[in-house]
Amino acid sequence: MADDYARSRPTYPAELYAWLAAVTPRHDLAWDCGCGSGQATAGLLTGFRQVIATDASAAQIANAPELPGVEWRVARAEESGLDTHSVDAVVIAQALHWFEIEKFWEEVNRVVRPGGVVMAWSYAFQQTGDSTLDALLREFTTVTLGGHWPPERRHVDAGYTTINFPFEQLVPPAAAMTAVWDVGRELGYLRSWSATRRAREVLGTDPVGTIEEPLRQAWGSGEREVQWPLTVLAGVVGR
Repeated sequence: MADDYARSRPTYPAELYAWLAAVTPRHDLAWDCGCGSGQATAGLLTGFRQVIATDASAAQIANAPELPGVEWRVARAEESGLDTHSVDAVVIAQALHWFEIEKFWEEVNRVVRPGGVVMAWSYAFQQTGDSTLDALLREFTTVTLGGHWPPERRHVDAGYTTINFPFEQLVPPAAAMTAVWDVGRELGYLRSWSATRRAREVLGTDPVGTIEEPLRQAWGSGEREVQWPLTVLAGVVGR
């Protein structure tokens, strides 16, 4: 169920946060933009003294944890309310495709100190290392739910190659988000997707039901490591 997923959320790789800190000249303030309930926020504290985390959804911010050094704010990405040239680094985790992107880049140029770094990442397909499982999951994502994803999903599927990135690009290390799940947590994750909910509303049935039994058989009774390879855009602002 979805509650199982919430208790065992995937984690973003520590090496990506370490790389960001290494290529950023100053480490006073990082901005986690489109932070949701804070999945990516805590990792920024390993390299920056303070983090301001913003999301347009007040409900998401209300569900964020209390973290020393983090200030949570309700704000649109394109109108952050941050001071001009006050930010050393910006992270956008699985959210850039929802923004008014060109207006957001203007806001990044305004709030980031020259020489600061912006980094956006996304993930599309899961990988378990088992070809049967991976094929089942990919078919569910692209065929069963194919017509139920929002239009912005195209940017994720294209690895953000469809997004204009107007900064001097940096080359981050290859990285993946990871989790260790049993099949119950995996099924809860699939049911948590917005496309799954839309399909359920349209079809009147649970689309995960079409994959549940073969997924259980292929997964087995134990836990597996699940990976989501990240597509990462990173660049230097104002140079």
